[in-house]
This record gives sequence, C-alpha cells and structure tokens, in this order.
Amino acid sequence: MKKPVLRHIANLWTLLEHPWSLDEKLRAIKEAGFDGVCWGGSLELAEGCKKYGLIFVGGMASGNAADFPRLLQEQKDCGAVHVNVQLGTDEVLTPEALEMALVLNREGKRIGVIPGIETHRGTCTETPEKHYALCDAYKKTTGELLSLSIDFSHFAVVKHLVPENFAKRLLVRPDLIQHAQQFHFRPFNGHHVQIPITDGRGNLTREFHEWLPFAEALLKCWLEGNRHTNRKIFICPELGPVVGGYCLSTFPNSWEDKKVLRGEIEKLWQRLTA
Repeated sequence: MKKPVLRHIANLWTLLEHPWSLDEKLRAIKEAGFDGVCWGGSLELAEGCKKYGLIFVGGMASGNAADFPRLLQEQKDCGAVHVNVQLGTDEVLTPEALEMALVLNREGKRIGVIPGIETHRGTCTETPEKHYALCDAYKKTTGELLSLSIDFSHFAVVKHLVPENFAKRLLVRPDLIQHAQQFHFRPFNGHHVQIPITDGRGNLTREFHEWLPFAEALLKCWLEGNRHTNRKIFICPELGPVVGGYCLSTFPNSWEDKKVLRGEIEKLWQRLTA
C-alpha cells in the first residue's frame, strides 16, 4: 500500500549563533528527531550527514544563471537530491525570472537533482503576484508545474493577513502545493514573519495556536493530491536566530522552539494520515 512520507528537516541557520561545532550541531539535530539538514553543501557537512545518517537538502541563492550548473553540482556532490533555491532579487521581473527558472530546471534534470524555488523575500518570488506569474509562465512554456520550496510566511506579511483568512488567501493554488515537496513551516501572523512557539515556560503561545489551523489545512491540501503515493514531503520548521531579525531578542531560544514545533507538526501529520 502506497503512503506518503514526512521527513523533518532542520536548517543550520537556526543554530547560527550557537557556539557549537558543526559536529555538535548535527548530533543535536539527530538527537532531536530530525531526519535531515538543509544548508549550502560542503565536504565537512556531507561527512557529518553521513556520520549521523541525516538526509542532506541543499541550499543556494543566486541570480546568475551561469553559476547554476556549478552551484547545483556542489549540492549533488554533497548528497543532495532536493535543493532549496532563492532565485534572483526582488527587482527581477517575470521574463528574466522565467529564463533563470528554465536554466535552473534544465540543469537540475541534467545532473539528477530537484531544485525547489523558494517563495522568499528579496527574491523574484517576493510577492504572490510575481510568484504566480512566474509559475504560470513556466507552465505555459514547458507544460510542467514549477517545483517550489514553499514558505507562506512572507506572503502573509506582504498582505497583512489575519488568521481567519490564512487558508483562504494562501492556499489558492492546490496544483502547485501538491506538486511541491519542500515546505518551510515557520509560524507567522500578518505582521510578523516569525512568531514565538512557546512563552519560555513551556506553554504554547496564543499566536502559535492561531497559526496551527493553517498548518493543518496546508497538510490536508498536500495530502489530497498525494495520499495514495509514496512521495516524500520535506518539512523544515524554519525558525531563524536573532541575527537577521526573524527572531527577536525577547523570544525564547529558536532551537528549543524549533524542537517543539517539530513535535507539533508530527502530531498533525499522524492525525491526518491515520
């Protein structure tokens, strides 16, 4: 019997400010129950993932199509099949973004990796309008759906959404959601791209409780198109550190919150796939 599989992926970004060695970080990720790690490829990281039995999901950011073959090959050489891609800048318009996406996916198919273009601030997918314009142009040109790495937190802030309309305003393209395999589950509200998961005393925050129904709706949407398949969904509880501004200095520790978030996502998945 075919059944989809969830893989929990930890981004090393969360641990950027932790005074741990890479080996200590990877050991902590494994001990916390994560199945893999996402970051830019390196020989040291590849060896560490092999040591701890972790899946490696590659990461790259570029707007120079000439660099795509090298960057994708670097991720593959470190063991990646899936690669998270931040594509171009927010000044890139759809025609140029399409040309980059065509090169990216052509090179991915050539070497056997699957690049997922991330919905992300500061890139050519910064707004819903630019993102969907790129997806539609790619489908019109190739006849195929564009592979994505979906993070709805940026769109929620761009549109200043409220919890009551998260699903209505964000889950508007089930075809793209069900085709995707990479997802960043960073809890958000309409004014903050990242909210605290706990209050620092072990209790889940009100804001997190308000986000959970959206996470459930997103998983339901994905499962509607994948329930009777063996496809994998790679979910990253994408919590950032204080550096960069995603986490505020008054928030609980991002790594500790990330572990709680992973557990809550697993509970949703188990309930929905029971």
